[in-house]
Amino acid sequence: MPPTGRLNAREWTFFGLTLLFWAAFVILLGKDTSWDFRNYHWYGPYALLNGRMGMDVAVAHQGSWYNPYLDVPFYWLATHTRAWIALGVLGACQGTTVIPLYLMSRNILRVVTKPGDAQMLAGALALLGQFGALTITEFGTTYYDNVMAGFALAGLAIIVCNRDALRSGPLRNAALLSALAGLITGMAMGLKLPAMPWCVGFAAGLLAVGGSWKHIAVRLLAGGAAGLIGCAIFAAPWMLYVYELTGNPLFPYFNAYWQSPLALEAHYRDLRFVPATFWRQLFFPFLFTADWHVAGDLANQDIRLLLSYLLVIPAGVLLLLKKDSRDTLVERSAAIILFAFAAAAYLAWLKFFAIYRYAILFEMLSVLLVVTAVGLLPLPRRNRFLALAALCAGVLITTRSEFLERAPVEDPYIQTAVPPIPRPDRTMVLMTGDAPLGFIATTLPPAIPVLRIDGWFLQPRDGTKLTQDMKARVTRHRREGGDLYLLADATAVTRAKTALKDYGLAIRWPECQQFDTNITGAYQWCPLARMP
Repeated sequence: MPPTGRLNAREWTFFGLTLLFWAAFVILLGKDTSWDFRNYHWYGPYALLNGRMGMDVAVAHQGSWYNPYLDVPFYWLATHTRAWIALGVLGACQGTTVIPLYLMSRNILRVVTKPGDAQMLAGALALLGQFGALTITEFGTTYYDNVMAGFALAGLAIIVCNRDALRSGPLRNAALLSALAGLITGMAMGLKLPAMPWCVGFAAGLLAVGGSWKHIAVRLLAGGAAGLIGCAIFAAPWMLYVYELTGNPLFPYFNAYWQSPLALEAHYRDLRFVPATFWRQLFFPFLFTADWHVAGDLANQDIRLLLSYLLVIPAGVLLLLKKDSRDTLVERSAAIILFAFAAAAYLAWLKFFAIYRYAILFEMLSVLLVVTAVGLLPLPRRNRFLALAALCAGVLITTRSEFLERAPVEDPYIQTAVPPIPRPDRTMVLMTGDAPLGFIATTLPPAIPVLRIDGWFLQPRDGTKLTQDMKARVTRHRREGGDLYLLADATAVTRAKTALKDYGLAIRWPECQQFDTNITGAYQWCPLARMP
């Protein structure tokens, strides 16, 4: 039987040392310089806390309207404490996924050993789950997919570790446990909508617990209601605000439905990676394992998702047909929950996103899924142990992470060498190009409005009301004698010239200045004049 009861001092020490390790690891890596960080993860909380939403326009492309609540804690720490403290806290928070992974591993294993040995094995599985290619890459970054995975894993761990109470215990306890798990899982989606597949998996896991129809109904109702509340806590205020601002609570996404006049009647979804045909869907894990470009923009190599895909399906069939091993290495009731969660969440992810970064929870959970699947196979125990050893070794040997470029840990967290601005109270800045420039906008004097007139969301001739409004604002500012400046990536000045032409503006080339930042890149700062 799996070990039960409270965690002992050794286990708490294991958690503490693991969190300290990841905190130190992130500090040593340095500051995140990823595209998303420079685009909206730093600008979003700045805009929220400084009332910029009605003043700036599309500074971070579509990301200008993303829910910034998830970014606020790190932004506050990085602007009010030292850089190394903010990074250390971020690393420790991202490392907390070890706790639900450990609790589920400890609870599901049926290996007949001493309790201490079972704890060591569970700890090894939990750590192996944290050393996936993408998981390692995302440590210290502000993508936060690993943080959202921690929420979802916590909800799943509550179900797995309390499955007996959920299946046949008092209805009140079943409702409370389901509500707690649902609340935590729903909060993940409220903070970041791409966490939606984990909510689908959560519902499937609750259903897979089994029991009487009363227990099933109570679990689903309590878990579903609490999940909606958890989602609404973080999503509803922002969605209402964006709706009042734009007429679309998810602006600009699904605007073909909401029809906000500010954007085109399009869905604006990133469907580059979603497989369109049945055969591509069937073999998708093979495809993205062979070539990471198939499912994302972050380079990595890891076979663990493919292994879990290949092993969970036959193991699940054997489990349903009751043909699994009589000498299983894992708890059957827990295996059913794990498999149901993984299958439902995977199908939802494949249908709506198919972006590997949004599947980071699978990467963390895959080692436990593989162990569970092999533990159910009707093979001699010795053969299963040998297979698990070979599979885990293969995963470690073939895993390849390509760390994103990092910046030195220094204060202030963001610093730019923007040239002096003579009249900030009479100045407007125009951005052009696809480069992420949001983090630079946070260093400009607060009186300056920043408008991105050209990018991969808005262009000067797109016909949107946002562009029409910006043209009117620029014309009015110019007629009132205000100063206009261009902010662009140093390599995209030709595109800037073309975009400005549609606004009746020209670059005063002799007065252009190039500057850099303490993060990355070289940028162009140019005064603008009316075209002759």
